[in-house]
Amino acid sequence: MLRYLTNSLGCRMSLSAHWVRMLAKNMLTKEQHQRLERMHYHDAGHGYDSFGLHPDFVRFGAGLTKWPYEHYFRVISRGAERIPESGACILAANHSGNLPIDGMMLWHDVIRNTEPPRVARGIADHFVPALPFVGTLFARGGMVGGSRGNVRSLLNNGELLMIFPEGTPGIIKPFSKRYKLQKFRVGHAELAIRNSTPILPVGIIGAEEQLPSVFSSRRLGKMFGIEAVPIPIVPLPLPVRYRIFYGDLITEHLQRDSSEADDPKIVEALALKVQQAVDSLLKEGLRERTGIFT
Repeated sequence: MLRYLTNSLGCRMSLSAHWVRMLAKNMLTKEQHQRLERMHYHDAGHGYDSFGLHPDFVRFGAGLTKWPYEHYFRVISRGAERIPESGACILAANHSGNLPIDGMMLWHDVIRNTEPPRVARGIADHFVPALPFVGTLFARGGMVGGSRGNVRSLLNNGELLMIFPEGTPGIIKPFSKRYKLQKFRVGHAELAIRNSTPILPVGIIGAEEQLPSVFSSRRLGKMFGIEAVPIPIVPLPLPVRYRIFYGDLITEHLQRDSSEADDPKIVEALALKVQQAVDSLLKEGLRERTGIFT
């Protein structure tokens, strides 16, 4: 029976990967496929890394997000050359829009604008990996549950992390608080000090207006095991224009001893520095645009 179940599971996984590969082939050009062949990942056996990432699903994800990136949200990217070509790094970005579309656009932007292509490993709240289908799909594209052990392992492997320090309060905040950063949690700062990892601040402009909401339902949130569920005033995300701006690498903390990650004042000071850098990028993007669709 065990052998039957194992063989059956392996067959389903092979079929799934086959269809994903076929779909990705039709979504990307030959040149784009060849470029993604240069993507590096740590194969733990059977084509997956130890957290479930699979290159075929990354290609599928890149193809799936290509059209909205290019034609719906018409993303303007600036400063992506500051992303290190290799080695551990933390992308720290603002979070908004009621749906994690900002994370998808940033994920696609990183793949598109790094050489060789790098996959930004999104660090998700505890409930996301448990979501049916979505959790598995995101994991195949590189998302990882946000435990300290997981993050430490990724940094030790030299991975590029994508973290939203505002957490859920950022993505579900009402439209009246758009571009007002919620206080950054300090976890990313502690990890950066403890693991001697540079931080690259990222400002995402546009997501705040994509799906405006007037209030959030905590009752619905309890049903899904999250803080609250925003109630949008439009049925679908609006075709706002995204701007993704990368700041300067923050590296001053690399001179500190890893034990200083236990000092709350030092950690909070670094988190504040990152928040201020992201806020400056948001202000730069808001000054530049002439409207939410331009």
